[in-house]
Amino acid sequence: MIKVFIIDDSISVRNGFKNILNGNKDITILGEANNPVDAFTEFKRVGLPDIFILDIEMPKMDGLTFLRKINTQRPTPVIMCSTLVSKGSDALLEALSLGAFAVIEKPKINIKDFLNEYKDNVIEQIKAASKAKITYNKSVKKVQSKIIQKNLSFNPSLKIAAIGSSTGGVQVLEEIFTNLQPDHPAIVVVQHMPTGFTTSFANRLNKICKNSLVIEARDNDELKTNTIYIAPGEKHIEVIKKGCNYIIKLKDYPKIDFHKPSVTVLLTSVSKIARDNAMGFILTGMGVDGAKGLLLMKKAGSKTYTQNEQTSTVYGMPKAAVEKGASMRELSIFEIIKTINEF
Repeated sequence: MIKVFIIDDSISVRNGFKNILNGNKDITILGEANNPVDAFTEFKRVGLPDIFILDIEMPKMDGLTFLRKINTQRPTPVIMCSTLVSKGSDALLEALSLGAFAVIEKPKINIKDFLNEYKDNVIEQIKAASKAKITYNKSVKKVQSKIIQKNLSFNPSLKIAAIGSSTGGVQVLEEIFTNLQPDHPAIVVVQHMPTGFTTSFANRLNKICKNSLVIEARDNDELKTNTIYIAPGEKHIEVIKKGCNYIIKLKDYPKIDFHKPSVTVLLTSVSKIARDNAMGFILTGMGVDGAKGLLLMKKAGSKTYTQNEQTSTVYGMPKAAVEKGASMRELSIFEIIKTINEF
C-alpha cells in the first residue's frame, strides 16, 4: 500500500485528491495539512509517507523550503501541484532540480472536475513515484543571480552529443552540464517537461554552466561547439546536414512514442547524418521514448549509452533501450560526464 500525504493550503485541492484516491486498493491517504509546519506536527502522529503531494505557495513555510528540509533528512518522492505550472515557474524548476518527481498543474477553478479528468494520470504518477530512487544532489551549483561571463569559442561543431531524458532528468542534466570541460561538442537535448518550461530551463542552465552556452533551440540554428540546445516544448527537434554543417529543424507533427518533443525523433535524425561523429544518451525517465532512435544510431556506427539503474530516478527509458539492444554500455552520471568530455 502506497502512503500519500497531501500538503496544500487549499481545502478544495486536498478534498479533490482524496476523492480520486480514496477507494484505490494500492493507495491510502496517510494524512493532510494546510502547510508544512502543521505537517511536521502530523508526522509525529501518523508517521512519514511514501509520497508527498506538495504545493509551492503556502503559509508558514513554502513548498521549496519543505522540499529542501525533507530531502536532507529523508529523501522522499514529491509530486508538486501548483498553479505556477503554466507560467514555466522558476520555483517549480528549482523543485525539479531538488529532486521533485513530477509537477501537476493546479487549476484556479473547477478543481474537482480537473482532477477527475486527470485521475488516471495522477494515479499513474503516484505509483511510478513510489518506485523511484530519489536523491538530493548537493553538488549542483546554486543558480547565480547574473549570467556568468563566458570566454568560449563557438565554431561549427564536427560532432554531436544527443541526449534524451524525462522524469528525474532536470537534476541529472544540471549535474552533467556543470561539469563539462571547454571545447565540448554541440549537445542537443530533449527533456520531457511541461510546456512553457523549456525557455526557463535553458536560461537556468546558462546561469550555472561556465563552459557552455545553453539556449532553447531555434529553427535553422547551426550546431556550434560549447553550445547546448534545449528542445522547445511542443515541437519535435531534428538535426540535418547542410554542406559541412549540422542544422536544427523544428517540426510540428503528432506525438511520437507519446511525446512531443520526442527523443526518438531527435536520435533518429542524428542516425541519418552523423554516424561515428555522434554519441547518443538516454537518461532517467518513464516510458520507452528514445529506444528505437538509439538503436538506429548504434546501427549507423554511433556510440550509444544509457544511464545505469543505480543512478536513475526511474529506470524506464534506459531499460527499454537496453532491452532493445540499443545501448553499448550503461553508465553512471560520472561516467557520462567523462565520456562527453573525452569525445
